[in-house]
Amino acid sequence: MSAREPQEMAQVAAETGAKKVHRTWDRVLVSAFLAGAYISFGALVAITVSSGLDPGTWGTLPTLFMGAAFTLGLVLVLIAGSDLATGNMMLVPLSAMRGKISAGDVAKNLTLVLLGNLVGALFVAFFLAVQTKVIGDSGSEGSALLTYERLASIAEGKTGHTAWETFLRGVGCNWLVCLAVWMSLASKSVSGKVLAIFFPVMAFVAMGFDHVVANMFFIPAAIWAGVPDIGWGDALYNWLLAGVGNLVGAVLFVSTSYWYLFLKDQPDKATAAEEPAERA
Repeated sequence: MSAREPQEMAQVAAETGAKKVHRTWDRVLVSAFLAGAYISFGALVAITVSSGLDPGTWGTLPTLFMGAAFTLGLVLVLIAGSDLATGNMMLVPLSAMRGKISAGDVAKNLTLVLLGNLVGALFVAFFLAVQTKVIGDSGSEGSALLTYERLASIAEGKTGHTAWETFLRGVGCNWLVCLAVWMSLASKSVSGKVLAIFFPVMAFVAMGFDHVVANMFFIPAAIWAGVPDIGWGDALYNWLLAGVGNLVGAVLFVSTSYWYLFLKDQPDKATAAEEPAERA
């Protein structure tokens, strides 16, 4: 099948955003729980494949490996189908700009999705990362110790920046994540969607940008693994700043830009019957 043109992608994105709010709250929460878990699976495998690689030997390559592995999370979200707050930060406001839903619908959806994402991320962090000893502690040996040390390095990095730096890292992150979601709409095939997702997601992780849902996994996992000098206050501070940055990156640089380029003053075209709604 041929790829969609950007104008068609914009129409599909607006339709998808509207469909996301026209569901019962319980379905939104379950869908968001799954997305939080999927992103956490990506984060966990990213830690695993990049652990034990000494930067003195490997330089910055561990972050590249981590970025490539982390793409699993968004692939699962988009292909399996679930609601990720960072993707919804682009799709749902775009639909509101198109006049399909209200600002209240946007706020309600993003609140529910963030809550579901948090529960999913915490579930994987506690039960599947720490309790399984995939992530060890300071007294572990072998691979468990290596994953602990890698997680500690990541969490210390996430909580060691100024407020301005964390906010800007959130902006850069979700600009790229939403571009991945946006470009996935160009393809109607699974392989095309995976290819569209891979490079932007790999790039934001490799550059160390902050994704609020990923950080809902990294920082709690570090706390439960016993990484010193990191607490829940650090987690809440990071989530707030990264989340606001993610929202700005999505709405300002993707939703508004493509609404202005392709949807402003353009007639609405029916796309709902073309195929099932995309999810992000």
